[in-house]
Amino acid sequence: MEYEIDDSPARIQRDVVWGWLSSAAYWGRWRERAVLEAQLDAAWRVVGAYRVDTGEQVGFARAASDGASFAYLADVFVLEEHQGAGVARRMLRRMIDDGPGRDFRWTLFTRDAHTLYREFGFAAPDATAMVRPAGPAKR
Repeated sequence: MEYEIDDSPARIQRDVVWGWLSSAAYWGRWRERAVLEAQLDAAWRVVGAYRVDTGEQVGFARAASDGASFAYLADVFVLEEHQGAGVARRMLRRMIDDGPGRDFRWTLFTRDAHTLYREFGFAAPDATAMVRPAGPAKR
């Protein structure tokens, strides 16, 4: 099967993205549809993967950025029946290496796919990184 990788926001099939993130993503099922729509509208970049023969969207990645030196990679997925065909690598290459943020400091949060992300230079945080987990503020 052949796939096309495209970074056009207008081409994103929001129902496909919502369907996967709201049901299969361990990190995103808490979101309401309106929250996802706002994230898509505000995204610095989005990348989709599409079947060449049908145009069906089979993968997605989103990034938030200051547009100058830092980017956050989020919501990366490939539908299960299309995994193992290099689709995720191609989406990440378009997002990170072939895009306007290739020299930025990138960050992401994941509990899986560490080997894939290492191929794009992601590593354990250095001594300068700190993270405030999501949730109600504790004062």
